[in-house]
Amino acid sequence: MRIRASVAVVGGALALSALAVPAAQADGSQGDTRITRVVVDGDNKVSIGTSGAPTVEVSVTATDNSGIKGAEEFALSGPDSGFFQTVKPTCTAVNATTSTCTASVKIDPKVDYLTNKSAGTWYVDAWIDAKDGDFVWKEKAGSFWFQRASRLSVNATPEPVKKGRTVTVTGALTRADWESLKYGGYGSQSVQLQFRKKGSSTYTTLKTVKADSRGNLKTTTTATVDGYYRYSFAGNSATAAVSAAGDYVDVQ
Repeated sequence: MRIRASVAVVGGALALSALAVPAAQADGSQGDTRITRVVVDGDNKVSIGTSGAPTVEVSVTATDNSGIKGAEEFALSGPDSGFFQTVKPTCTAVNATTSTCTASVKIDPKVDYLTNKSAGTWYVDAWIDAKDGDFVWKEKAGSFWFQRASRLSVNATPEPVKKGRTVTVTGALTRADWESLKYGGYGSQSVQLQFRKKGSSTYTTLKTVKADSRGNLKTTTTATVDGYYRYSFAGNSATAAVSAAGDYVDVQ
């Protein structure tokens, strides 16, 4: 993981860590500059697997009566000394007083040395400059979930099945282990068994199933009509939500 006060490769180019941001020990401001909104990756959830280097986009909206001049690189910080820094933001005017400043950072689990303890709630620190010399510096200007990616499988048997007979649905919930760069079982989690009738586009929850200590799932239900069974996990601050692809069962 990129560590505070180090030199890091960000977005394909060298960039200094938090020391490159104007020195500040705590929140501060001058004049009427205000940060009004912070959004990370569209929904304030960042899911990282065991391979690839997804680009994470950070947008900070700010306002000042003179308009917004620009912003310094945004700092992202979280548990277990987690730290990343974006490239220089580009600010786009919304109107005469308000602008949205956007920047990105690539996160590669193979080179950034993520630890599993780093998953959870992270924060965005932002420094915004106004055209009249005013500024605002805010630690924890916004928050987001930095999550371990997850996978979910499902298998419904028998196929086909007679109406009124029992369908057994098995599966497994796994999540990215950033230290081994493999996926491992995510045990003792509540997962919903859902069903979608043939010809419908909507899943209905049949029951909630508890995964065993290794993330394995198993339950039964009664066959009524043709359709698709799947498991769905709602996710949490440390692990991303996921739904399995539906497994079709023909009811005869």
